[in-house]
Amino acid sequence: MSTKEMSKKGLYVGTGMGLLLFALVGLFPGSMIGGVIGLKIAGSLFGSPVQAALLPRLIVAVSMIIGVIVAAITFVLGTGILGWFAGSVIDAIRTRHEAPSEAPARH
Repeated sequence: MSTKEMSKKGLYVGTGMGLLLFALVGLFPGSMIGGVIGLKIAGSLFGSPVQAALLPRLIVAVSMIIGVIVAAITFVLGTGILGWFAGSVIDAIRTRHEAPSEAPARH
């Protein structure tokens, strides 16, 4: 058995949980926060009541996409790192407990 097996499994499980959490919790707030930031940017560039022109809509749409991407990176990377860390801790505990049993006996 490889010494880094649990850290790989932890990374995969953490990443999967991050994708699930992003789909359930992070998608809508990421787009909402990005949209609000885009409206503030468009309002500061083109005036406070934003007109329905092409450029302000494009700014809002791009900022919404960036908000979703940042939320996805945060959820997936954060839970992936947590899973990898938990797997590494389990690997360290396993190697510590397996080392004395594998030591050769002295005569």
